[in-house]
Amino acid sequence: MKRLRYENGPLDPTDMKLLAALAADARISTAALARRVGLSAPSVAERIRRLEEVGVIAGYRVEIDPAALGLPLAAWLRIRPVPGQLPKVAEVLAGLPEIVECDRVTGEDCFIARAFLASVEDLERLIDKVMPFAMTNTSIVQSSPVPRRLPPLRLPDTPATPPSS
Repeated sequence: MKRLRYENGPLDPTDMKLLAALAADARISTAALARRVGLSAPSVAERIRRLEEVGVIAGYRVEIDPAALGLPLAAWLRIRPVPGQLPKVAEVLAGLPEIVECDRVTGEDCFIARAFLASVEDLERLIDKVMPFAMTNTSIVQSSPVPRRLPPLRLPDTPATPPSS
């Protein structure tokens, strides 16, 4: 990612307001954004364009409930490749459409992957595709008390929590 700066300097409170508004509703109109932050629509459009250009805004997405697609089962897989198979495991995981996200991590496991499936039988078939190359440990998701969200939006070079008095 490029530095969190663009030609007009570092992110400012207005940029943060724009990012927070877009995080809450990525479909909000430029006119509504402008009213919310107290700028003209062209100024807001230019700020958004610059935030996109430098990679602060990486994209816009639609969120779909996997259960509505017939995929009610969510699972996390911890994956430990057998020696010499790490690149092959990464390739296999990338080729499995049920895997919706995967991170390479430190620790005993090399990958943590999230999958959405129709049934436990489908989960078993998914694991079977990885087993020739890795050991797995699987956890079925019961609920998600904290849904996926953005990290805290704060100005660069400000502490994550306010200093205590």
